[in-house]
Order: sequence, then C-alpha cells, then structure tokens
Amino acid sequence: MIQVLPADARIRSSQDFGSALKRGRRAARGGVVVHWAPATASTEDQAAQPPTPPAAVANRTARAGFVVSKAVGNAVARNKVKRRLRHAVAAELPHWPPGTDVVVRATPRAAERDFAELQRDLVEAVQAARARKGHRAPDRRSTP
Repeated sequence: MIQVLPADARIRSSQDFGSALKRGRRAARGGVVVHWAPATASTEDQAAQPPTPPAAVANRTARAGFVVSKAVGNAVARNKVKRRLRHAVAAELPHWPPGTDVVVRATPRAAERDFAELQRDLVEAVQAARARKGHRAPDRRSTP
C-alpha cells in the first residue's frame, strides 16, 4: 500500500523550515540528518512571531519538510531520494506528537541506500533526536 504524505503535514514556508532547523534537536544516521522540533516554542520564537494559542499548536498535525541538495546527485537521484523519504515519513508521522515539526535532510550517502536502509536511518535518527535533552555541550575550549 502506498503511503501518501498529506498536504497539511508538509512544511512549506521558508520561515517554518528556519524555525525548525534553529530550535530543533539534530541527529544523524546513515543517509539522513533529522532536526526534531517539538511543539513547545522557545520564548525568542514566540517574540518573533504573533502569539498562537496553545490549542492551535496542539491540534495541528505533525509536519515534515525535506532538504535534498545537489550534493546528493543529479535530479533523478534527488527526486528518488525525496520520494523514498516522503514515503518513510508518511509511515512514521502518526507516531509523532501533534504540533511537532521535523526537517529531514538527505546526505550524499542517501542516494546509495535502498528504501529499507533509508527508512531505518530515519527511524533511528528520530529516536536519537527525541532522546536528546536539547542542551548543548559546554564549550571545552580554553579561554586565553
């Protein structure tokens, strides 16, 4: 059965992509890098955007966006990777909390991987990003 990613489950605007990339927790596996941005927005995001009622975010379905650069390959290879990633995300989307934004970025290795490997990479990267606390590691450089 073919899984279709509904239109309301797609991140389309540049502002939404930027927000998810900025506030999302990142994890990489195999051919993908996932930026997991839960529904709770940070205070600086709320200051930059008009206030939205919490109920509106909670009722919004989880959304996914895709970034497949020319580094992945020619147009045929990029479109093949995008189709595979959309199909994999459509299968996982019902398991994600409402209001969550996820940006899936394909790496050049994605073109070499088959669907099962890409799907496994996606699932593992999402699990890793969800498990992170969202805090950056302290800067270990010595200060002069």
